[in-house]
Amino acid sequence: MKSNFPVVRLGRHVRQVSHRNKGGVDADVFSVTNSEGFTSSTSYFSKEVFSKDVSNYKIVKKGQFSYNPSRINVGSIDYLRSAEIVLVSPLYVVFETDSELNADFLLRYMKSNWGNLQIRANTEGTVRDSLKYKGLENIKIPLPHLNDQKRIAHLLSMVKGLVIRRKQHLQQLDDLLKSIFWEMFGDPVRNEKGWNTTELVWLSGGVIDCPHSTPTYSDKGTGYFCVRSGDLVDGYLNLSKAFHVEQDVYEERIKRYAPQAGDIVYSREGGRLGNAARILGGESISLGQRIMLFKANDEDSSNFMWALLESRPFKAKLQGLVGGGGAPRVNIKDLKSIVVIQPPDDMKAQFSQITKQIDQIKNSYQQGLADLEDLYGVLTQKAFKGELDLSRVPLPDESPSESAEIIEGLDLALPKERVEGKFKLPEPAEDWMSSAESRNAQYGVWLDAYIDDLASGTRLLLDTFWDLVLDQLYDFIGEDAPGIHVDEYDQVKGWLFKAIESGRVEQVRDSIKMDGKLELGNQVVLEKV
Repeated sequence: MKSNFPVVRLGRHVRQVSHRNKGGVDADVFSVTNSEGFTSSTSYFSKEVFSKDVSNYKIVKKGQFSYNPSRINVGSIDYLRSAEIVLVSPLYVVFETDSELNADFLLRYMKSNWGNLQIRANTEGTVRDSLKYKGLENIKIPLPHLNDQKRIAHLLSMVKGLVIRRKQHLQQLDDLLKSIFWEMFGDPVRNEKGWNTTELVWLSGGVIDCPHSTPTYSDKGTGYFCVRSGDLVDGYLNLSKAFHVEQDVYEERIKRYAPQAGDIVYSREGGRLGNAARILGGESISLGQRIMLFKANDEDSSNFMWALLESRPFKAKLQGLVGGGGAPRVNIKDLKSIVVIQPPDDMKAQFSQITKQIDQIKNSYQQGLADLEDLYGVLTQKAFKGELDLSRVPLPDESPSESAEIIEGLDLALPKERVEGKFKLPEPAEDWMSSAESRNAQYGVWLDAYIDDLASGTRLLLDTFWDLVLDQLYDFIGEDAPGIHVDEYDQVKGWLFKAIESGRVEQVRDSIKMDGKLELGNQVVLEKV
């Protein structure tokens, strides 16, 4: 590891803690997951997974770290912030840092690529690799000055927050589409709306089960993907971890069975049983084992069928057809003969149009998410190498009391942010999506309306403006609205500069003294004149 910061053994700045619950502390049992960190075991798992007798469980106090030795390599480590005291499994490792090591900085490092390499280098291999405490002590970590640790952690946390927010937006779009399906067609299994019915196979243009043996996978990225059940994520194909095959294998053995745009790939076996994803086109894809294919009859039927396969009632019905054996599996004959609703073609066409509009938004959001994740990776690498200029990164607030004092001062002395929910953007022009120029012009009209609505001296928040744009879009989703290409701030940047040049908005220093002693940062912000 090369860094402009001193590189030290983690053992110099951590201490193991192993207090057992012999006194019967009344505290909840928590787990540490890679996605949520410290999480109540009863809320995370569908059933109680811990022993009734928790006297041997370990006590974790606020600010202390804990990790699962067998899962830390996938990020299952966190320090306690959500409670004063909790209990964790006796198998967990609990430790605390000294005053020279910031907890947020350590957590970001342990979840980084560099930290993961150090974790893997110090694990002990048994049935599963495990990082014992002595292995943790041997991990090497760059150690800048404490204030710079805080700045690095603060910067990475802000970018990570943008990543999380973008993922939430994607999830909201998925939830929106499911809600629209339910509103239009009702429960597809109970069929309380009385639609005509048919067998599942007749919604498609045919069914193909994986017709070839497992190919030999390539150890390099060839661009010829072999889709497995793990590549079907939340109704969409995620090829970021998909296996590749050589071009000659694809051309000779697989190409004739390759999915086409509109087809639906479907997992009928294993832990991802019942997951479906549409082929949107453009990729060279083959079917892996346990994957079958519903051929597209037409685009409208395909979009409807995909939403039906992904619906909860259908997946619940599928569980009743699962056969015995080592892995859950549904017989193709049984699957094809499931009776499903068959709404009128015009209803399927209307739903298909909405699906395509949401697809456009999702594609843009997914690209934005990829860009943010790339940015986070670059910043993380440069931060731990000591290659970032940290002088422009603010130091986060030190204590709750100080934060409260600052917020109180802001309420009295700084312009208040606008109250959301009282302003609605005007309806767009009919041809606003006809070209890039007309789309940019519409953003300009909306930005003007947003600025006009602000009171003089109010801070201009682009995040709020963008949320208004998204709200406006959602209002049109159920109607005949065109799709919209969403791009963070690029579309409004030029119009914002013009607003500054015209004197409607000005750049001011976000700096103030209160009682002659408290000074805020000197960040430049925008205010309505």
